[in-house]
Amino acid sequence: MPSKVRIALDAMGGDVGAAVVIPGAAISLHRHREIEFLLVGDRAKIEPELEKHPALKAASKIIHTDVAVAMHDKPSQALRRGRKTSSMWLAIDAVKKGEADVVISAGNTGALMAMSRFHLRTLLGIDRPAIAGVWPTKRGESVVLDLGAAIGGDAHHLVSLAVMGAAMASVLFDKPRPTVGLLNIGTEEIKGHEEIREAGDRLRAVNLPELDYLGFVEGDGIGKGLADVIVTEGFSGNIALKAAEGTARQMAELLRNEMQRSWLSKLGYLLARSAFKALRDKMDPNKSNGGVFLGLNGIVVKSHGGISSEGFAYAIDVGYEMAHYDLLNKINQMLNREGGALSSVQTAQEAVS
Repeated sequence: MPSKVRIALDAMGGDVGAAVVIPGAAISLHRHREIEFLLVGDRAKIEPELEKHPALKAASKIIHTDVAVAMHDKPSQALRRGRKTSSMWLAIDAVKKGEADVVISAGNTGALMAMSRFHLRTLLGIDRPAIAGVWPTKRGESVVLDLGAAIGGDAHHLVSLAVMGAAMASVLFDKPRPTVGLLNIGTEEIKGHEEIREAGDRLRAVNLPELDYLGFVEGDGIGKGLADVIVTEGFSGNIALKAAEGTARQMAELLRNEMQRSWLSKLGYLLARSAFKALRDKMDPNKSNGGVFLGLNGIVVKSHGGISSEGFAYAIDVGYEMAHYDLLNKINQMLNREGGALSSVQTAQEAVS
């Protein structure tokens, strides 16, 4: 584990930029004193915010640029206009050069993925990177991937997601052998697309030391926390994420409206206020902020664009954990050591074919 974790922040990313990024960094630094920050962006906007946080100022270095990737830019436009000059690119470049251990941005997701993949490249054995997020569940938290980086995928891609997700879960949850499930339309082995069934066959065919494969998990199993890691391709994963976020907002609004309908409802709220607070804290989107781009030669974390400073601090915390516990090396070892996870699965599949 490195004694210092160096984090490059895209200080111009997101809906607000430095006004959220800098206070968020100050909050995270209070929790992790061994962080050093590279703040990439317009010095004229960063420095006034830094003056409010002396401890952060002492632990930070500014890399100046006044070029920012717009939230509406297409990935191809961002690569053309922002390559080598934008705050997003220069933050990624710090990881590429070994000047930072992780990059965090609240900017344009498509642009961040395109730039990261173009500049950092993918790990050996990985065809396409994935976005992995932490999902609150009834029994705690689960890692869910892919949340929208790549649409579709064959069995090899799904197995690689399972291996990378297990590595991330082992870091976050301190579990040497996390449980893994494949998201499917049913738990029976005959259900689902061919690639999902084939991925299940491959994972069942070999007893990987890095993960404990449980089988198929239906959509409601995510919230139940049936597995530490839920694997799906990006199309289904993104729909599941947006549906869950929308349902949570809908339930919160319905509950709020019901609590205001009568004096009896308001009295009931007052009596159950502590329970509602506990529920609100558990479902707080700030605490689930920070999607990790897995499969790259570097650690990249994507924050929501419209998040608060407290929420951005949680994304920094995720990046810190990934770097502090050497996620990249862990994934590399699992994927590519002699007889590694993907090779073992492929060999076992050939044996049973």
